[in-house]
Amino acid sequence: MKIHPAPINGLLILEPFVHGDHRGFFMETYQKERYGSVGIDCAFVQDNLSFSVQGTLRGLHYQYPHAQAKLVQVLQGEVFDVAVDIRKGSADFGKWFGIRLSQDNRLQFFIPEGFAHGFCVISPTALFAYKCTDYYSPENEKGILWSDPDIGIDWPAATPLLSDKDKAYPGLKSVPAQRLPSMPVPHNP
Repeated sequence: MKIHPAPINGLLILEPFVHGDHRGFFMETYQKERYGSVGIDCAFVQDNLSFSVQGTLRGLHYQYPHAQAKLVQVLQGEVFDVAVDIRKGSADFGKWFGIRLSQDNRLQFFIPEGFAHGFCVISPTALFAYKCTDYYSPENEKGILWSDPDIGIDWPAATPLLSDKDKAYPGLKSVPAQRLPSMPVPHNP
């Protein structure tokens, strides 16, 4: 596979090798040793699948504590996927990166702990799959307002379909510091 670093430290775009012929295609979507060799050396404990209709926006979600790193991809359709750095002490705090993920480009996006995550469905429908490094924890679920003007995400839908919860999240500046993750402390040999 090919690895493309994103402009925000820690985010990775993965381009798996696809074996295709007249019958269809085969691709490896995860292999612990291979992914570990490119820096995705974490234990995934939960896989999720979401189905959404065009114009649906889910996010911006994170858990704290019990943070989750995520490896995401689209199995059917197309989404605009976004990660926002919310790590206290990060040089990229409050910055976002977005990428189109689709059944055609077959890209994967790795989002480490310390990021809020969301996506907007561009195609008529989308099947969105993701692996997580910690279990879903409703009591630790948090979010940032999808339309926070201080972040300024350029979403592909001006009036997306939102859950009541996603409509009510605060802007990043309104989140108390104790509800945000910190940059990991580097390990010294």
